Amino acid sequence: MTINSKLKKDQLRSYLNKDFDSFRADLLLYAKTFFPDQIQDFSEASLGGLLLDMTAYVGDVMSYYLDHQFNELNIETATESGNIEKILKSSGVPVMGVSPASANVDFYVRVDADTTDTTLPVHNYLPKIDEGTTLIASNGVTFTLTETLDFSKKDDDGNYMFQQITPSSSTFANTFILKMTGQCVSGKTRTENIPIPNQFVPFRRVTISNPGVTEIISVRDSEGNEYYEVGSLVQNTVYKRVSNVSLDYDEVPENLEVIPAPFRFVVENSIVNNTTKLLFGSGQADSLDDDIIPDPSELSLPLYGKKTLSRFSIDPNNLIKTKSLGISPINTTISIKYRYGGGLSHNAPPGSINGISTLLTTFNSAVPKSKISSIRASIDVINPESARGGENAPSLEDLKRLVVSARNSQSRIVTKDDLLSHIYMMPSRFGRVFRAGVRSNPENPLSTRLYIVSRTRKGLLSTSPDSLKDNLALFLNQNRLISDAIDILDSPIVNIGVKYSIVTDATSNKSTVVQIINSKIKTYFNVLNFQIDQPIFLTEIQNIIINTDGVISLSELELINLSGTSSGRVYSDVIYSIGSATLKGIVSPPHGGIFELKFPNDDIIGVGE
Repeated sequence: MTINSKLKKDQLRSYLNKDFDSFRADLLLYAKTFFPDQIQDFSEASLGGLLLDMTAYVGDVMSYYLDHQFNELNIETATESGNIEKILKSSGVPVMGVSPASANVDFYVRVDADTTDTTLPVHNYLPKIDEGTTLIASNGVTFTLTETLDFSKKDDDGNYMFQQITPSSSTFANTFILKMTGQCVSGKTRTENIPIPNQFVPFRRVTISNPGVTEIISVRDSEGNEYYEVGSLVQNTVYKRVSNVSLDYDEVPENLEVIPAPFRFVVENSIVNNTTKLLFGSGQADSLDDDIIPDPSELSLPLYGKKTLSRFSIDPNNLIKTKSLGISPINTTISIKYRYGGGLSHNAPPGSINGISTLLTTFNSAVPKSKISSIRASIDVINPESARGGENAPSLEDLKRLVVSARNSQSRIVTKDDLLSHIYMMPSRFGRVFRAGVRSNPENPLSTRLYIVSRTRKGLLSTSPDSLKDNLALFLNQNRLISDAIDILDSPIVNIGVKYSIVTDATSNKSTVVQIINSKIKTYFNVLNFQIDQPIFLTEIQNIIINTDGVISLSELELINLSGTSSGRVYSDVIYSIGSATLKGIVSPPHGGIFELKFPNDDIIGVGE
């Protein structure tokens, strides 16, 4: 036995090599130790050096991909959008898109006075403005009426529910202007028909052509079956809104009914290509298999009294051919009605929703066509308050931050993190909260105060609309503990300004130095960098100013509160004492409040000496 054969039995291998140099060094040592007679020249220009370089390169590449794939398993280190999306779905974090804006819009209609009672309009002339009527804002955004406004509706006391306005002009004598308010949501509505071939596919997916889908309004097939949206395909019942015909309809206009949902689907949004897909069930509608567990005879061994049997196999796909996960459409046409579009640009100021794009009305059959035309022509709209709640789609980093809390919450709200994660995971069609803060209620230990704030189309902070608060309350109610209460409040918005004075060196341009400092302070006070209840550290602002080239010293630094109206600029109504709230260089906001530098070009005042 040679010495080489003895050494080969005790070969030492290192599994800690990670890069090209370490791989090549270890390979060179290995080759010189076990193959000294075959190759002696391992220089870069030699054949031996070529083999070493190629092998080390392969090891380096494999090591890189091994590390990359391992990092993609962790939400904190994952970088590929597709892998992040899979982790989000497995953690129960829904992929959300843009959020639409909502607004309460006043609808005005002119109706003739009744000849028998001139204090009231003609009852038969009172129209219904139907759900689906579309309006246009001055910024070009489309708003859709989400409820039917019935001007002929009366309360329990027999009084009309509209607001009656007497015309001031004699031109419209013997007429009344009637007003009702309806909720409108931004976005365009479209109906898309998708043919389904005569081929059964379990868990069929269909893709909607338009990106940025905010709401699936209805899904029906050509046979008249209605498909219901569910959170999971195992959910076989849904809640449906029905009109309340009882005597208490004035207090409770609609009832909730639990109905079976054999035809159902879940919505899947993609952050990779901004598409929306509908995922249907796995059962067949024409099958008689209504049990949760498939027929055992399909999986049993084909013995039938025989002493011998041929080879057999069990198809695991038979286990999913059950209607317990819903029904997959086949040989039909799916009609999908949905709404798409949203974002900050859909937030509109007061008075900007003033045009009608599509007017849907219903009149009494006895009303003449000429009178219908004149009444429809008199209908006018205006939004007394701004349209709010529109928000851009959350970024990947925003969604990644929700994974840990979503895994820990397990679809219930116990801790503060559970509550915040549920708030930011609310479906976008109900609106989106820009920032949320949680505080305990000193008056009730079982109650929690939730402060929220939204943004305008220009990205400025604003109070959240009531419709967003109502949707948020309903969404949180399904997961909160029965003994807990959540009070949803508006976050106080404290608008501030910055005043400072510096001493510059003789070689620097004072105005240029001030402009650079103003730009840095503007970046520091970007609204994206602040949360509710987040304080301001004066030392950070001081460091920004002092560390700017050309600054010798900082003479003065002051934060001021701005409220009301000044030089045409409208601030929040919150009056706050910055000096009283400052302790040891830390400026704290009011309880549940948030700071905002609303107009940085005007509210940052710097003086160079």
